[in-house]
Amino acid sequence: MTAVRLAAIDATGLSLDALVVGLTGGKRDAKIDIPASSGLGAAERRRILDALRTLAVKPKTGEAIKLPGVAGVEAPLIVCVPIGATADEITPELLRRAAGAGTMSLNGIERVGIAMPGDTPAEVAATAQGAMLGSYRFESFRGAGTPTPVRGPKTVTVLTGTHRDRHVREAVRQAEIVAQEVCRARDLVNTPPSALHPKELAAQALAAVAGLDVTTQVLDERGLKRGKFGGILAVGQGSANSPRLVRLAYRPARSKIHVALVGKGITFDSGGLSLKPPTAMETMKCDMGGAAAVIAATAAIARLGLPASVTTYAACAENMPSGTAQRPGDVLTTYGGRTVEVLNTDAEGRLVLADALVRAGEDVPDVIIDVATLTGAQMVALGNRISAVMGNDDELRDDIVHSAAMVGEQFWPMPLPVELRESLDSPIADIANIGDRMGGMLTAGLFLQDFISDDTAWAHLDIAGPAFNEAAPHGYTPKGGTGVAVRTLVQIVRDLADSNSL
Repeated sequence: MTAVRLAAIDATGLSLDALVVGLTGGKRDAKIDIPASSGLGAAERRRILDALRTLAVKPKTGEAIKLPGVAGVEAPLIVCVPIGATADEITPELLRRAAGAGTMSLNGIERVGIAMPGDTPAEVAATAQGAMLGSYRFESFRGAGTPTPVRGPKTVTVLTGTHRDRHVREAVRQAEIVAQEVCRARDLVNTPPSALHPKELAAQALAAVAGLDVTTQVLDERGLKRGKFGGILAVGQGSANSPRLVRLAYRPARSKIHVALVGKGITFDSGGLSLKPPTAMETMKCDMGGAAAVIAATAAIARLGLPASVTTYAACAENMPSGTAQRPGDVLTTYGGRTVEVLNTDAEGRLVLADALVRAGEDVPDVIIDVATLTGAQMVALGNRISAVMGNDDELRDDIVHSAAMVGEQFWPMPLPVELRESLDSPIADIANIGDRMGGMLTAGLFLQDFISDDTAWAHLDIAGPAFNEAAPHGYTPKGGTGVAVRTLVQIVRDLADSNSL
């Protein structure tokens, strides 16, 4: 894991291998510049800009331009990254993306300095967090014969004139914790399904909170049968790898609110007997992205010591076709007694979530938030970078959108139209697991709402597209698992606790 340090721009003994420098301007014919607030001296800034002009390149946002070192900068390599704004338009998220693009471009470079404009706690923390997220590499399954090292920077030093300010240092410390947990979620999503069955995902959840003030419980197949968790059992019954339900409970002193987090943990989704096309299965190791997000967020919340009680459920199963798999037309009984007619075994995530949502409600939280890579319809509606949020409480839904924007994640509020609910009616059970094909993301949300008590505020986050990046890396987002929703969950819990402070 990349380590973060703070230092003055003129600090001696840093021994940097590369320096990432943020460029302003470039849009609407604004002149490319390196602001004085980046900490670099006027002469050094001029030499870097002269080198850019010599190359005759017009930097594009998110692009990293590498230059040889210049006099006055103790680094043999300089990486110029356009921030995509003029100096007075810069936001923490733009700094986060630029710093991430810079470190992502450096492979096998160990010691990197970051010189970005802005020296407030929020700006320095965003720069540090972006640099960490851009440094992420998934190396666990590389063979010994890999010809080119796949390594991100070992240390990132953010160069700022406020390096001694205690508020800046604390903001960076918190940003670093959250970034580490985002990377944990990325690792879980990127792990091949052969190495992350439900049992292993449960073990990783326990490892994430080991040593923290978090109590744990894992129900194996026997415990699930004893508790009558019919949704999780039905989804997992076609696999040789039995399902699990993980419960994590964080109970700090002086807690201001109780939040339940619920995550979909389908470690591989073949579609079951409603088999997916082969190409649609290639990325289905990411179908536990919701569980990864709530596990990592819970660890971050506990490490940060936020004054909020959090109860987390990760519903873990593998959806496979076999002679024991559930069939289209089956009726199952979920935890709590409601029956579901299964019309499509590829709509399995809502079945495991139904069990976990009812169980979470028994803890009587103030708020329930579930996270899931739930529907392909989410991608059709919002694409691969914007997640959806819906629920039974407009204020909570809008609060989540606001919290997400604060940390640089994109969520869009979606409705739950009552007229779509009747499409989920079943002639033989309490509800069917699929409804109207048009608005499929919304009918999935309406299905989940049936398992929430009317007096509990609830929000559903569909992260199907943003959880796994199949395209080229961008900003601080790598190819593969993104760790989406971790930052949003931490921030909404923080914001809910603050709003409930006495």
